[in-house]
Amino acid sequence: MAIKNLLQEWAETAGPQRTAREYAVRLPMHDAARIAALAEMFPLRSETAVITELLTAALDELENCLPYVEGTRIVEKDEQGDPIFEDVGPSRRFYELTRKCMIELQKQQEKAGPL
Repeated sequence: MAIKNLLQEWAETAGPQRTAREYAVRLPMHDAARIAALAEMFPLRSETAVITELLTAALDELENCLPYVEGTRIVEKDEQGDPIFEDVGPSRRFYELTRKCMIELQKQQEKAGPL
């Protein structure tokens, strides 16, 4: 999700499922003030929700910025029959590690039970 779409979503929805795992961060004062201001502007969102959704939007943008690096192996062909080469760049590694970590988090979630 793009950061620009957050404002509309904050006004309309509750948000996705959360993990049992918690992350503690210490924010710079200016960032903490901006988080508090956003939570005041959007009273349906807690400061934690604002931080979580901003982080999600930033990760989505980062993922979109990871470069595709064309490898030498053809993995499939497109609609016109042109070859599509494997991705050997950081985006492939990120997707693989994300899948691996998602499986582990799901296992942890199952052990923890419903929140």
